[in-house]
Amino acid sequence: MSVWQQIEQDLSQFSGRPFRIKDKHSIGGGSINHAYRIGDEEQQFFVKTNRQQLVYMFEAEARALEELYTTASIKVPQPISYGVAGNECYCIMSWLEMSGQPNSELFGQKMAALHRHSHDRFGFYIDNTIGSTPQSNPWSDDWVTFWQQQRLGFQLELTHKNGFGGRLYDLGQQLNEKTPAFFRSYQPQPSLLHGDLWSGNWAADSQGDPVIFDPASYYGDREADLAMMQLFGHPGQRFFAAYNEHYPLDDDYALRKDFYNLYHILNHANLFGSSYAMQAEGMIKNLLAVV
Repeated sequence: MSVWQQIEQDLSQFSGRPFRIKDKHSIGGGSINHAYRIGDEEQQFFVKTNRQQLVYMFEAEARALEELYTTASIKVPQPISYGVAGNECYCIMSWLEMSGQPNSELFGQKMAALHRHSHDRFGFYIDNTIGSTPQSNPWSDDWVTFWQQQRLGFQLELTHKNGFGGRLYDLGQQLNEKTPAFFRSYQPQPSLLHGDLWSGNWAADSQGDPVIFDPASYYGDREADLAMMQLFGHPGQRFFAAYNEHYPLDDDYALRKDFYNLYHILNHANLFGSSYAMQAEGMIKNLLAVV
């Protein structure tokens, strides 16, 4: 059975009626997967495909979308199914018409509502990826240890393997050892995070309501989501005013913002090269100067 025949079968089961693909349009913008909008006479869906060996990525995305979707706090694509057919894997989700930027105040309110969904531990039910880099999410009772081992420490070890060792690695290890200093008077709660919330992963639907997508979710400190929203883009000050009204941030959030964003800059160094490694080293020096 081809991947498209399997997709038709899955959607027939989901729709409760025979589904046959009448329209299929390739969608650009992604660098990892092939993406399509498909439909029959009544419904449209969004489909990603890739090599069968990468089905674990689609499983993780579907699990994250399911976790986000069930909160009913902020709109995300509804996950429908994923699997393998032939030499390909696939993931199906609802199609949402999206364009432009969401209303900032509503976006802040809905992100605050999302972050109020909590767990008794940090981590997630399944490991996932940040870009194409593995992201390990073992359950932990201690956020500082989780961040030291599964986030900052993991990326530092990758920089060492990828040839960005030496000063970057040594300075990074010094910073990692001082991680507790950022949390002397602040104890994060395990909030449900999007996990990869740069500006390319949020938009507005046809009614102007905020939508988030392409998650790398786990339960962690909500500040990590908010920090990344200011790294590659910015939702605007009205977003943060609305967020703070519904779920006030700790006074020292600004101190930890660059600390959290270092994880993503290190990941970009490991994925894309030396210019990000230089940026990461500069960030580490600045962070060491304040702890």
